[in-house]
Amino acid sequence: MPREPPIFSDIFYDPLTEDVEELLARFQQTDSVRFEDFSAIWREMAFSDVFIGIPKVAEMKRFCRVAMATAAKFFLPPHSYQIRVGGLYLMFGLFHTQLNSPHVKVRLALKDWAVVQKFIQDSADSGHQDVVYVFRKLVAINAIYYTAMPHLLFFQKQKKKKREPVCAAFLGRTTAVQEFSSAVILEELAHVQIQYEKLKEASVEVNREVTVNHMDLCARLNDCMSEFLEWQQRMFSQVKEDEVHAEEKPSEAEYCSSRAELLSSIKQKSYSNFRKASRSKRPRPGEAAADSPSSGAEHVRVASATLQRQRPPSLRARTRKSLGVTLPERKLQNWLLSVPEQQQRSPGRGPAASSRA
Repeated sequence: MPREPPIFSDIFYDPLTEDVEELLARFQQTDSVRFEDFSAIWREMAFSDVFIGIPKVAEMKRFCRVAMATAAKFFLPPHSYQIRVGGLYLMFGLFHTQLNSPHVKVRLALKDWAVVQKFIQDSADSGHQDVVYVFRKLVAINAIYYTAMPHLLFFQKQKKKKREPVCAAFLGRTTAVQEFSSAVILEELAHVQIQYEKLKEASVEVNREVTVNHMDLCARLNDCMSEFLEWQQRMFSQVKEDEVHAEEKPSEAEYCSSRAELLSSIKQKSYSNFRKASRSKRPRPGEAAADSPSSGAEHVRVASATLQRQRPPSLRARTRKSLGVTLPERKLQNWLLSVPEQQQRSPGRGPAASSRA
């Protein structure tokens, strides 16, 4: 009896990913990173029930592994800070509510450890004690499994990795430009430029007309940063509008009616353009025979036979040609069962002799 293929054989499970994205989207709307707000949404969605309904122990273990990998995906970049906090809380909740015994741990690759440490340090500096406590609690109960690879490696694994689509609303914005556009930094840059102009005027060796920067550098830089921030805000608002329009999909009845109207319009156009061919324009029997599929097949057969006869020269012939060796032409008589009468027989060679040979 053939073995049934596992249900949760992939790294990520699409229905579970959709539920997790809905949970994190609700958490993102709260504009908070408190564990209390996340746990309220968790209880409202009854998210602990995702482990119910799997009777087999092997399938339960595999599903718990997929759930932990899904939560760890949202805990790592390139997601925003709030979504990463939600991913950390999600790992904490899934680890304590899973039905597998012993509990499946969260696989954390060594290449991501520096990013996690920086995230925890930034949270501690910002005063988000909930984030620091939840992470240290996971470390204390040995819920994190430090590995070399983020996922299990096994025999006959697909060479091409499955790429999961990233939700655009969960991505973190580039805040480096916004931090650089503060008034203090621009004022300091203007002060440095003034000192540069004073030193250039005081020096005698340097020509005063020589300049390596623009006089209105601060104003130009401020305009460029403002333009970039406006473009960033416009792009994020456009992504949200696209999501709203995607939610407002037409119903199935409207889709069927529009499809029927499109097909009827295409048929009407094709029937209006149809004209009967006149007798003068009808093909003659000879022409029909020439254009028939059998004649085309015969032509293809002849062409293929011609290509087969045109064989390339052998390796021996090409080698002799490259070395410049020429052989005298020899007319070899093909071996025949019977010799034509008009062919001149050589002395001592006849049909009987050739047959004896």
